[in-house]
Amino acid sequence: MSMMQEFKEFAMRGNVVDLAIGVIIGGAFGKIVDSLVKDVIMPVVGKALGGVDFKQLYINLGDQVFETLDAAEKAGAPLIKYGAFINTIVDFIIVAFVIFMVIKAMNKMKRQQEAAPPAPAEPSEDVLLLREIRDSLKR
Repeated sequence: MSMMQEFKEFAMRGNVVDLAIGVIIGGAFGKIVDSLVKDVIMPVVGKALGGVDFKQLYINLGDQVFETLDAAEKAGAPLIKYGAFINTIVDFIIVAFVIFMVIKAMNKMKRQQEAAPPAPAEPSEDVLLLREIRDSLKR
């Protein structure tokens, strides 16, 4: 078996294709969550905390003083951008919570399927034949 053929068999297995689809959907979902955090949640949290813009929170490790984060970045100053770190933590918490809710829903559906009683089995041919005989004897 050639290496190319082995690779093709590996790549076309169901688990690998499922994983690829999951990664693609996860990437798109990550963008949605990122936008949710940056554009919806953090402005509300910042407003509730007195108008703080978390994206602009940083610690300047250099000697110069800068008006904004952009000016400090353009000057190449050494910075600790803890506001961006806070945004990333909120991103993670939201993603973890959504994944938790999806898995919880999947487990609930699985339990409901397992709890459903199995359909009664069809009677065998012997039983059907005996019923026919019984019914004909009654007549």
